[in-house]
Amino acid sequence: MTSVHSRLNFPPNSLILALDVGSSSVRAMIFDVDGVALDDVFVQQKYSLETTSDGGSTIPANSLWELLSFCINGALEQAGERASRIAAVATDTLVSNLLGVDAQGRPTTPIFTWADVRGGELAGPWRAKLESAGYSAAQYTQRTGCRIHTSYWPLRLVWLRQSDPALFERTAYWLTLGEWMLLRLFGERRVSASAASWTGLLNRHTLDWDATVLATLPIRRDQLGAISGEPLQGLFGGWADRWPALREAYWFPAVGDGAASNLGAGCTDPARIALSVGTSAALRIVVPGAPANVPDGLFAYRVDERRSLVGGALSNAGNLYAWLQRTLKLDSVDDLELQIGAIPPDAHGLTVLPFLAGERAPGWNPHAQAVILGMTQNTTPPEIVRAGLEAVAYRMAQIARRLAPLMASDAAFVASGAAILHSPAWMQIIADVLGRPVYATTETETTIRGALALATGREALPHLGPRYDPNPTASAIYDEAIARQRELYTKLFENDE
Repeated sequence: MTSVHSRLNFPPNSLILALDVGSSSVRAMIFDVDGVALDDVFVQQKYSLETTSDGGSTIPANSLWELLSFCINGALEQAGERASRIAAVATDTLVSNLLGVDAQGRPTTPIFTWADVRGGELAGPWRAKLESAGYSAAQYTQRTGCRIHTSYWPLRLVWLRQSDPALFERTAYWLTLGEWMLLRLFGERRVSASAASWTGLLNRHTLDWDATVLATLPIRRDQLGAISGEPLQGLFGGWADRWPALREAYWFPAVGDGAASNLGAGCTDPARIALSVGTSAALRIVVPGAPANVPDGLFAYRVDERRSLVGGALSNAGNLYAWLQRTLKLDSVDDLELQIGAIPPDAHGLTVLPFLAGERAPGWNPHAQAVILGMTQNTTPPEIVRAGLEAVAYRMAQIARRLAPLMASDAAFVASGAAILHSPAWMQIIADVLGRPVYATTETETTIRGALALATGREALPHLGPRYDPNPTASAIYDEAIARQRELYTKLFENDE
């Protein structure tokens, strides 16, 4: 696989349209080839995932397409005559998403997200089928970098085939969101190695669909797209008339938002660990090539053909904070921040398992549920919120300990994401729990900048803001609290980490 970066030389006055399709909003920005944003171009459309009581988490495909089109229209309009200089389009999307379409490219399913936990009961039967095909669960992880979990495609496909056979049969192709975008615009199915590696179907060593995994699933190889980072050019059908400024622009296959976030924060080697806290959260490190072994409880995805992204993700972070604020009816964020910061570490007597949307790293238990243990008549709402934020940090500590062998000895944690950057109290909690300094990035658009970097080959330097140093006394208190949380987890879910 040859990088396209060596062949595309953008003229100095070229512009790049960058699109970020996250789990709560769609955004569009325009940059020059040096990564400087046009300060008068920014379009954002917020939306919410559709959730169901049985664990569903989906996005209506056509509704999301309308939001994306709105953002592209808005960015072109704001750019005015400058839009004619757009030479390329770079995109990142939420990953571990799945969409079915018919032979004409029309959606047969909604977009299933990483947070959809339906089908978890099928893990055992599918694991047995995988073993009969020659892969143990451990071998599956070493080949794909993924886990047997509902956030990946295998269990989703098996569940869909079982729950709605007629719909399954009507589906001609199975796609990622970014791949569907290219299919609509160019009539071709193309998926980057970055996005493909989040499916659970890609062999991370060969960068091809894994034949053994496919043999255990009710799909054919020709229902999956071509794996390539090569851009497409020449808009299909009426899209050239709708967006004439983009008619001959190079459209790069979408990359995973996790990989983009690392690159946009300047976390491109083992000396900088990206600590991202948005709706979900993750700790991730970029390493050369494909590491021989995936650390216990973690994932190993591909950034591109040269690098891998190793780490762990939490399904509950900013969404937990928002749920606590909403449920406890805490309207003043500024007052709440002060109240949280005034509570001493683990002084509330609570033990929290923060699994509102199940668990990913490190236990990967889709049946794990949220628990708040230890409440009394004197427990206050700010104490519950503080305990929730500490609980998320404890899960991060589990990931960090597993990542430690891959880190540089002087590695720095670089935090990004609105959920944490707007909460100095949470930043300090995380520094104390990790026992390592944590820097706040001053770059507010790390993910979209990472998509830009992967398209242009010009990667960002870290922009470090305030540094939060750990308090040794607090770190010792938190070590005991982490052990208490792990004990509760093991007792309730019989899944010793």
